[in-house]
Amino acid sequence: MKVNVLSLQSKIKPEDFTPLGEGYFAEENLETEEIGYWKASWQRLRANRIAMVALIIIGILAVFAFIGPMLSPYTYDQQVRGDEALWPCLSHPFGTDRLGRDILVRCMIGTRISMIVGLVSAVVVMIVGSIYGAISGLIGGKVDIVMMRIVDIIYSVPEILLIVVIKMVISEPLDNLIQKVPFFHGLQSIGSGLIAIFIVYGLLYWVGMARIVRGQILQLKNLEFVTASRALGCNSSRMIRQHLLPNCIGQLVATVMLQIPSAIFTEAFLSYLGIGVSAPMASLGSLTSEALNGVTSYPYRVIFPAALISLIILSFNLFGDGLRDALDPKMKK
Repeated sequence: MKVNVLSLQSKIKPEDFTPLGEGYFAEENLETEEIGYWKASWQRLRANRIAMVALIIIGILAVFAFIGPMLSPYTYDQQVRGDEALWPCLSHPFGTDRLGRDILVRCMIGTRISMIVGLVSAVVVMIVGSIYGAISGLIGGKVDIVMMRIVDIIYSVPEILLIVVIKMVISEPLDNLIQKVPFFHGLQSIGSGLIAIFIVYGLLYWVGMARIVRGQILQLKNLEFVTASRALGCNSSRMIRQHLLPNCIGQLVATVMLQIPSAIFTEAFLSYLGIGVSAPMASLGSLTSEALNGVTSYPYRVIFPAALISLIILSFNLFGDGLRDALDPKMKK
């Protein structure tokens, strides 16, 4: 194919080579905003309407549990003479039990107990599980094998049976300690059953988190930034704190949020069996158990605490699922 050079030269003009003015790109916005990991995660979470509704419900339940009892004219153990076994009314929106105690404020206290149990279990799971899993994954070798076999053994322990055993073992010594030491007087209201639940959470419930963190550390420890950190003299402790665990934070948060409803359900189930909080302290599980005796005559006593248990667990599950999708875009449906 022949090109006519003379015809091309005739079409080229000197003004074609003049510099572009400053306003040439004024209408084009070429700047892009840098979006970090957490901001992008928040945008994905905010776009998930179900997760945001669940978060709002969790906030309302927190206000209901921690601020509501302060505004109530009754206490959870106050027996109002003449108001025994009342159906829901203006003075008692959730009604009263057979002893004249206001069910609304008792449900508030029960919701508080459930949320505290969930948060305590989340903290224990995150601290113990992340440290254990990070050490196992980073060191590797025989140490990793031994540590993971310990996890397998702990997995085989039935937690319900262990809670019952620990409660029977610590019940009498704990009661003596509470009576003799003024510092522990505050534990008398929650009872040895709830303390046994906390102990079992510290002993058993972190193993799932440990396995997840170990898997993440095994993927990260052979990357270039870890090799560079070791070359600069970074020890294992600093490596875990500053380099490895921060890169697992998405999995940590998502796993912890999904652990909370499991812990809340376990506490409610044990309190339903009479192993949880001690009377007159109220738990949603214990309220449901007490109401079964008159469920045909007073169904509202079962409906309110059971509905709160379902709402708490459902809200945390939906929010945890949305948070997992937001922190890990690969999990997005």
